[in-house]
Amino acid sequence: MTEQKTNQQRIVLVTGPGGAGRSTAINVLEDFGYETIDNIPLSFVPRLVDTTPVTARPVALGIDVRNRDFSVEGLLELMTYLKVSSRVEADLFYLDCEHSVLVRRYSETRRRHPLAPDETPGEGILRELALLEDVRKQADVLVDTSALTVHDLKSEMEGWFNVHRRQGMAISVQSFSYKRGVPQGLDMVFDCRFLRNPHWEPHLRPLTGLDADIASYVKEDSRYQGFFDRVSDLASFVIPACLEEGKAHFSLGFGCTGGKHRSVTLAESVAEALAHGGLQVSIRHRELERRGQTSLNTQVRRQLGKVAE
Repeated sequence: MTEQKTNQQRIVLVTGPGGAGRSTAINVLEDFGYETIDNIPLSFVPRLVDTTPVTARPVALGIDVRNRDFSVEGLLELMTYLKVSSRVEADLFYLDCEHSVLVRRYSETRRRHPLAPDETPGEGILRELALLEDVRKQADVLVDTSALTVHDLKSEMEGWFNVHRRQGMAISVQSFSYKRGVPQGLDMVFDCRFLRNPHWEPHLRPLTGLDADIASYVKEDSRYQGFFDRVSDLASFVIPACLEEGKAHFSLGFGCTGGKHRSVTLAESVAEALAHGGLQVSIRHRELERRGQTSLNTQVRRQLGKVAE
């Protein structure tokens, strides 16, 4: 990671459903050199930002749905406030986890869920996941801990947050559907809707951009290669300049109508090109995640990302 700019305070807001590993992530960030405050009320954060001198040491704030003044609207408003502040460089870090895994973790601890004190933990977990859905959609960094050990989580966080070991800048490439809006926090957004749409081919419609048949179909469009080359050239031009400015993260977004075919293909291709260029790259396919389909985030980070090691 490059040296923190002295005129901006690096802040990471850490949240997610209970049992997903938020407290563990806070401890990891503390190990990484962050000043950490867990379970901070939302109303305290603006005062902390406005009255505390900017320091080179980054700050991690744990946000819990159980806090007395927590609300989804309040958290999203807080992130908007931080994003526009000239004093702050802020990211929303969301720890996600499958419902069945959360149920198992609660059963192992024999704890009651605070959103269902007189019901089974599973009922409370469903309510919490539904409550946090809009927060999850707006996350700058999302890590699914369902299959991760504590050591795996630390390794996953390394590229994003370790101020001591990480060099350069972490790149996030995302795909999304314009029907559900442009994700918050993207630095560059590209519209793929002009490319031919596999949705109109019945045998291709059920597939996604992660499938070779979809990728081949999209890439056969005569406009694809020119678009890919120009996007790659622009990213290669802009990213080094942002790195010189001390930016820790850079996010590119590719959108199409359903967020399932064309945008996924472009995101995969561009992420691979950037990773082969020596950058730390992760991928997030927002609409595929909603359908329970696995993105290639870990694969790209650990396989293609080895180029940067």
